[in-house]
Amino acid sequence: MTADLVLKNVTLPTGRRADIVITDGLIRHVGAPVRADETIDCSRFTCLPGAIDMHVHMRGGGAQAEKEDWRTGTMSAVAGGVTVVVDQPNTIPPLTTPELLRTRIREAEEHAVCGFAVNAGVMPGADLEGMWSAGAMAFGEIFAAPSSYGEGLDPGTLREMFVRIHALGGLATIHAEEVSGSDATTLIGHDNARSGAGEARAVRAVSALAPKGLRLHFCHMSTAASIEAARGTVEVTPHHLFLSHEIFADDDARARMNPPLRDEETRRALWSCWERIDIIASDHAPHTPGEKALPFQAAPSGVPGVETMVPLLMAAVMKRRITLASVMEKTSWRPAAILGIPRAGFEPGDRADFALYPDEVTRIDASRLHSKCGWSPFEGLDAVFPEEVIVRGRRLYSCGEYHEPQPAWYPGRGFLLL
Repeated sequence: MTADLVLKNVTLPTGRRADIVITDGLIRHVGAPVRADETIDCSRFTCLPGAIDMHVHMRGGGAQAEKEDWRTGTMSAVAGGVTVVVDQPNTIPPLTTPELLRTRIREAEEHAVCGFAVNAGVMPGADLEGMWSAGAMAFGEIFAAPSSYGEGLDPGTLREMFVRIHALGGLATIHAEEVSGSDATTLIGHDNARSGAGEARAVRAVSALAPKGLRLHFCHMSTAASIEAARGTVEVTPHHLFLSHEIFADDDARARMNPPLRDEETRRALWSCWERIDIIASDHAPHTPGEKALPFQAAPSGVPGVETMVPLLMAAVMKRRITLASVMEKTSWRPAAILGIPRAGFEPGDRADFALYPDEVTRIDASRLHSKCGWSPFEGLDAVFPEEVIVRGRRLYSCGEYHEPQPAWYPGRGFLLL
C-alpha cells in the first residue's frame, strides 16, 4: 500500500501514538506506517482535526472586496487551522434566489483555498425552497434585530419563515437581539442599546415562535442568561469570550460589534457556560481600518477573527483553562454534526483535514495575519498558531507558506436529496 500522505507519531485523543495513513482525501488506516508520497513527523505537534467556522462573512462579490474576498478570507482561515468556512448570506446584494446563491458558490469555487459552504438569506420574498434545492447549507443568520447589512424581521414574518424552513428540514440560524434608543456614541452606550437582558428576551421570544421540531441555532450568544434561555444549539464567539468593552477606549469603534462587547463580569460569566456551548465560531466580519476610524455612530459593526479563533483557544488549553477535547468538539466535530459535513478526525473514513500546533504560545500580531482588512481586535493576546495545515489530505499551509489550493463546496442536505 502506498499513501498520498502519512502523519507519523500522531498523539490520538485516546493518548495512543500512531501513524495516520491518508489517500484520496480520506483516512485509510491508523496504526503501522506505510510508504507514502509525503510524510510529516507529528511528534512535536498537537494534532487537531481541521476546524469548521460556521459563521463567517467572506465579503467579496465586488461591492465589499476591499474588506475581504474569498481568497484572502480562506487564506486567513487556513492559517488559523480552519479548513471549512460557512459564509453568511447578508452580502450585497443579499442571497435571496437560487441564481444569486449559485453565483456566490461559483465565486468561492474560483477563489477559495479550502472548504466552504454558503447559507441562504431569509427575508420577505426570498425563495427559500429554491435555495435549499440549490445547495444552501442552512438558513440565515436570520435577523431578529437589525445589524450590518441585515434588516430585522417582525414576529409574524419570522413565524412564517420558520414554518417554511421546518417543512424543508433545514437549520434556522438566528441573530437574536433587542435594540432600543437612538444610535449609540460609545461602547457602553452600544452595550446598553443592545443589552444582554434584551438578548435573552429575544432568544425566548424567537424560541416561542418556532414550530415544534424546527432545528434552531442561536448565533453569537454573549451572556450566560442568553445561553440558558436558548432552545436548540448555541454558538459563542472568541470576542465575547476574550474581550470586554472595558479594555478599549469608550469611543473606539474597532470594538463595535453586534451583539456588543459586554463588561468584564459578564465576560467571565460566559466562560462558566463552557460545557453548555455547542459551537465556537468567529463571526468573522472584516471592515477596513478607514471604516473603523469613522466616528462611532458612523462606523460599521463587526471584527475579523477567523484566523485567531482556534489559536486563542489553544492558548487557553495550554493554560489548562479548557480541555483539548472540548476544543476539538466545539470547533470541528459538533459543527460537522449540526451541518451534515463529513467529520474530520482520527478514524478510517474520516475527512483528512488537520492542523498541527507547536508547543509554543506567541502574541497576536495583526501585521502577520492574512485577512485583507489588516487589523485585529485581539492584538497582543496569547495564541498558538498552527505550523502545518492539511486540507483534503494535502499539505496546504506550512510555516507561513501556502501550497496548492484545495477548495471544496459542501452543499446542504436539500441538494443531496435531489
